[in-house]
Amino acid sequence: MANSHLHGLILAGGRGTRFWPRSRTHTPKQLLSFLGAQSLIQETAERLEPMIPRENLWVLTNRHLEQEIRRQLPGVPRRQIIAEPAQRNTAPCLGLAAQVIYERDPEAILGVFPADHHIGNPARFRQWMKPAIAAARGGSLVTLGIAPRWAETGYGYLEFPKGITAGHKQPAKLRRFREKPDARTAQRFVKAGNYFWNAGIFFWRAGTFLNAMRQHLPKTAAVLAALPPLGSRVFASRLAEAYPLCENISVDYGILEKAPNVAGLATSDFGWNDLGSWNAVYELLARDAEGNASRSPMLAEGARGNYVEAPGKLVALVGVDDLVVVDTPDALLVVHRSQAQRVGQLVKRLEQAGRSELL
Repeated sequence: MANSHLHGLILAGGRGTRFWPRSRTHTPKQLLSFLGAQSLIQETAERLEPMIPRENLWVLTNRHLEQEIRRQLPGVPRRQIIAEPAQRNTAPCLGLAAQVIYERDPEAILGVFPADHHIGNPARFRQWMKPAIAAARGGSLVTLGIAPRWAETGYGYLEFPKGITAGHKQPAKLRRFREKPDARTAQRFVKAGNYFWNAGIFFWRAGTFLNAMRQHLPKTAAVLAALPPLGSRVFASRLAEAYPLCENISVDYGILEKAPNVAGLATSDFGWNDLGSWNAVYELLARDAEGNASRSPMLAEGARGNYVEAPGKLVALVGVDDLVVVDTPDALLVVHRSQAQRVGQLVKRLEQAGRSELL
């Protein structure tokens, strides 16, 4: 049964540059579909619905995406889809959300969910939400740890106390947050058993988070506290003036690494994937006998391990292995799957070249 004081905040401001050429400034990764008919942000809202009513969902995004998100999520109140006037990282945006939600509901418990993740088993994920919500209700700042499936160097890690393993049902006080490791350190983390991927999924009372912000980021807390109520006619203009004055800092650095009441849940597998590159999409799709995956017509001859996405045309592959081929009307991407993380570098080069029509 949905909890009337439980609110869900969907973070949807990213650009998804590693999914170029499909992901663009006005249609980034979270607004696209990769594994079915729904976009990633629609999947996110749907998996929350059994526990969080749509009227308690909030979205933080940017001005480029505000209208399209309203179109894709018609059940979310329009006023609760808020466009940040500037990029200031996660601590200010979570503080802004806590501020406006607390003003409406001083008893609010807030769950924070990235819009661009895929979760293969939503029902099991919701089961893990329950102890997280209970701990948040008790005054903890709660983060979910994902049991590492390999020695990943692209994620931060949560260090749990020794003896805490995947599936531990009670939140535990975290020893520390660990930055993205090198390959050797990541292997050590996985072998130790008490290090978990930091998924960026959080739960806390809105009031508890505001107290932590006042203590650890007092300047940003003061800026946000001075804003008029969300329903005010001058809210948007005042936000545009004030928000750039907030510190540009992540919630991990700014608050969670300092606060004494941070707890982590060492979850068991619920099919979490942050869809960080085209290779991640390939790994989740069904593949033929030669390991090829495609979302459009493909003909393969002596070709193995490839991913193809070229709507409206047949792609024929002969004697090539482990490629990603993605075609759009104005750009074609061909990259080895092992190098898919580097696609974001192409976007930086396009920016430097002033090719805004391709961004």
